Amino acid sequence: MSRTRVMLIGAAGETGGSIASGLLEHPNFEIHCLVRPRSAQKPAILALQDKGVIICKCDLKSSEEELEHALSGIDVVVSCVGSSEQQDQIPLANAAKKAGVKRFIPCGFITVAPPGGIMWLRDEKETVYNHIKQLRLPYTIIDIGWWYQLSYPRLESGKLDYAMTTANNEIVGDGNTPLALTDLRDIGRYVARILSDDRILNKMVFAYNEVLTQNQIFDLLEEISGEEIPRNHVSDEFVQNRVLAARQSSETYPFDPVKFIPRYLAEYQLSWGIRGDNNPEYAKYLGYVSSKDLYPDFAPIGFKEYLTSVFNGTATGIYTDRTISKAQQRMFPRSESTDSLQGRFFPRTESSDSLYMSR
Repeated sequence: MSRTRVMLIGAAGETGGSIASGLLEHPNFEIHCLVRPRSAQKPAILALQDKGVIICKCDLKSSEEELEHALSGIDVVVSCVGSSEQQDQIPLANAAKKAGVKRFIPCGFITVAPPGGIMWLRDEKETVYNHIKQLRLPYTIIDIGWWYQLSYPRLESGKLDYAMTTANNEIVGDGNTPLALTDLRDIGRYVARILSDDRILNKMVFAYNEVLTQNQIFDLLEEISGEEIPRNHVSDEFVQNRVLAARQSSETYPFDPVKFIPRYLAEYQLSWGIRGDNNPEYAKYLGYVSSKDLYPDFAPIGFKEYLTSVFNGTATGIYTDRTISKAQQRMFPRSESTDSLQGRFFPRTESSDSLYMSR
């Protein structure tokens, strides 16, 4: 039986790394990675090469002819590009169509949300999805909910700080909104199943592990740690005002990460925290096929198991080696008054200060 040739874009990222690991567990995949020539010597890329991954040096900003050549003979393209690179998938999709790629997996891999003004990031992705459909390029869109790795609050003892990107100690509203969660490490395992499944060609898949509320997450971490965690509730109105301020701040800086990280996080809170978009019922309404129905035998990593590993000091942090993470840490250092999502990612400005007064 011939192996499926997969071209992975963004293999050095968190999601791309998970997908590379998931595919490497299956000998029926021949894995290729498209990398910028200047990135070919990155440790993460060299490590994949040592595992048998074929490295293809080509920039996404290359001509469509060069991209078509890079995709020649490839069966499936899996894209995990960065937030500011969503539109770069349009010439990539054009090249994939010309090269005869049999399935294109665009960079979804976020929470469930409707298009049209709720989340800027979602709308950027939907522009790409629409282009793929106009090309009649075979596709599968995969969304995965909210990562375990971003879902839990900080402990006052600091015991979990080694694995955390933000303090994450806010509860949106009453904290009882259901939230679909997935362990980052399971994303690749889901993708390996999906790439071999013709039932979901030209469909959307919602691949998730568990559904919990923020209150349940806090309760579980208190049970595991034995520490009491302060419940810092933020109102719907406060989140709405935060979204407005973040949107106003980012409009003049289209792809400045320092401006857009607050917008991403605020709009995520709007979507999964206030609207309750990120849950299996709404996903079904939007037309997703559930991983629970597709793969009832799939054994995901449990959320309690993950939290226990974080508490025991054996978990792996995310974004700890990224320039943007370090820049954010310098710009918004932790302190007693700023150790929260608002303090670290939503700094007050002259234009937005009045919007925060409703808290």
